[in-house]
Amino acid sequence: MASEYLGAGGDWRHQSIRWPKGQYIAGHAIGIIHLEVWYPLIPGNVVNATTYPFPVRLKQLRGGTQDKIHRGDPAVLEAIVEAGRELQMEGVRAIAGACGYLGHYQRQAAAALDVPVYLSSLVQVPIISRGLKPGRRIGILCADGPAMTPQILANCGVTPDIPVTVVGLEDKPEFSKISYSRGEFTPALVERDVVEAAEELVAAHPDTGAILLECSDMPPFAAAVQRAVRLPVFDFITMIRWIYHGVAQRPYEGIM
Repeated sequence: MASEYLGAGGDWRHQSIRWPKGQYIAGHAIGIIHLEVWYPLIPGNVVNATTYPFPVRLKQLRGGTQDKIHRGDPAVLEAIVEAGRELQMEGVRAIAGACGYLGHYQRQAAAALDVPVYLSSLVQVPIISRGLKPGRRIGILCADGPAMTPQILANCGVTPDIPVTVVGLEDKPEFSKISYSRGEFTPALVERDVVEAAEELVAAHPDTGAILLECSDMPPFAAAVQRAVRLPVFDFITMIRWIYHGVAQRPYEGIM
């Protein structure tokens, strides 16, 4: 059970507030389950707390290495659920992931936990598609093209009638340092790789109506991608901000 919602102003100070036994912290509406990786987590990355204008609670997935998650190792599910339950106990109101390939576990985790769960940026694909002109496709830039299987897309609600094109960046010169967790990279060179991939995708598929950046390391470069291809660009941060506003609504103020 999450702690209670407290109203605006001072009204809540006069209420009796219930508190779950065992919860020792408060104020984190969003919990984020992240992998064990080794490279810089720059501003804009899902696991850099300064990316958000609100507090987030980060939780490392025990045994959650890139290779296991990318291939959807079923043994990881138990650790995901355990991390999610810990986040629930810490008072979060929704849980996100920090790797698009956590979509392998989206359905099972959502069924096992008591707060909304959005493990993969890919869950945005169905709603993005609803706003596009019929026949427009969604270009998905991902960290590992071969691992982006029809199964993981289906787990995230991407039905066969939604046209998508998947482009992996695992072989791009600088981005591969992220794909293979090499401990360092030059952000400007990673940006070049991501923008180049987006431009190539749109050139090959002029019917592309939007871009989705699957990887949790790509949001720092979303603005550059948008400048280059002049299309809507979605990523993990668009998803997490959307979730936050759903679970932490605030009253409006203004004049008439």
